[in-house]
Amino acid sequence: MAQKTSGEFEKEFVDGIKSTTGKDLGNWMKVLDGFGSKKRPEVIAWLKSEHGFGHMNAAMLAAIHANGGKLVYQSTDNLLDVQFAKAEAMRPLFDDLVAFIKSIISNATVLPKKTYVSILDNREFAAVNIKAKELRVGLDLGDRPFDSFIEKAKLSGPMPRISHMFILTDPKQLNETIAEAIKESHSRCH
Repeated sequence: MAQKTSGEFEKEFVDGIKSTTGKDLGNWMKVLDGFGSKKRPEVIAWLKSEHGFGHMNAAMLAAIHANGGKLVYQSTDNLLDVQFAKAEAMRPLFDDLVAFIKSIISNATVLPKKTYVSILDNREFAAVNIKAKELRVGLDLGDRPFDSFIEKAKLSGPMPRISHMFILTDPKQLNETIAEAIKESHSRCH
């Protein structure tokens, strides 16, 4: 059985907050707005001592409040927008890459993280770092030798399974060699 993700825990918490506390998320944001401290440890301690929250739920509520009342783990679009903030010109190439991967692995999904974008089909088989002039596409290719195109991974975020990468600067690079490498990475993860 797969472990729950942070996003799943957050969704369950928010979906059930009114039935367990009597207040919905909006009301809790107002309560936290009125609390004197913005320091996260103090907010968590206060939620636990004054409102009976367990530590995990207090921490989750404090994090949502610190995020302007928006869910922290559910708002993946925001995570992607942040990564494109200094690399907007790379968005069309990223879209081409995602379409290419989905044409090979039909169940592939895109999950933006804080520093990279995970490409998964139940398990992560590729990762992308968005740079101003290139996309670094990481793959799990084990001990496959490096060559002039597929080199040792230099990505921030996913490690250590993501062992190899290629640098994408033009959609014309998305060829059969890359398709085979993506299939191999997917196969190793499954």
